[in-house]
Amino acid sequence: MRDHQATRLADGFIFLEGPKWHDGKLWVSDVFDHKVYRIAPDGSREVMCQVPHRPSGLGFLPDGTPVVASSKDHRIYRIIGGALVEHADLTGHATGDVNDFAVDAQGRIYVGNFGYDYDAGDPRRTTHIHRVDLDGSVTVAASEVDFPNGMVIIDQGKTLIVAETWESRLTAFDLEDGVLSNRRVFADLGHRQPDGICADAQGAIWTGCFNTGEFLRVTREGITDRVAFDGCGVSCVIADHTLYMTVYCGPVADLVAGQRKAAVFTLPVDVGAI
Repeated sequence: MRDHQATRLADGFIFLEGPKWHDGKLWVSDVFDHKVYRIAPDGSREVMCQVPHRPSGLGFLPDGTPVVASSKDHRIYRIIGGALVEHADLTGHATGDVNDFAVDAQGRIYVGNFGYDYDAGDPRRTTHIHRVDLDGSVTVAASEVDFPNGMVIIDQGKTLIVAETWESRLTAFDLEDGVLSNRRVFADLGHRQPDGICADAQGAIWTGCFNTGEFLRVTREGITDRVAFDGCGVSCVIADHTLYMTVYCGPVADLVAGQRKAAVFTLPVDVGAI
């Protein structure tokens, strides 16, 4: 396993989730500051919209329209001219905060949720991954998933990988015509709890590990690379040959207190984006 040192690009945020690369810039949700940002390669930033009920997962529809998960009101919105336009209502479907997601080539969104009221301290429960079609209709894509978090689609659209945070594993599904099947373990991460994930051109998965402050490159054979931080590893995305990582640079107690210790770091990587 190779260890690497990353470079700080931008900081002063509260908690950054769902990084995605689009048209030469990084899009990211600051969950507890209720904002979606767009960050340029030089670290400059602009607010793209406000999301009052906590933005989380981000993605882009096939026509380039950005979409964002709004955690607390269980909805997915399109971002149009800085305003939110409802794309799908998961009320009555999601049993916890709506979280991260992946978008396939046909614009179908595969989205997870916490499965229970985490903030209220409710008992842990498994939940569903839901599929949201372009018309906003919602169906169950997979069941009995334990805190589905980051997701990514690999193998030319044939495989979906999801981080099951509380199970400390990456789980794979076959993906065909919007249907998930053949569930299996892609990687057992032992004590590490995966959060956001992305994939490189070789089908390896980079994952942030919230409890250990690491980012790992994981293949079916094991861990090949690691970036360690003093804090919490959250999420990541690859653009060209650069890995962008969102990190909370402090203990969870500081995050709960709303201290602005979240940052974006970069790392050159040998294997680039899909």
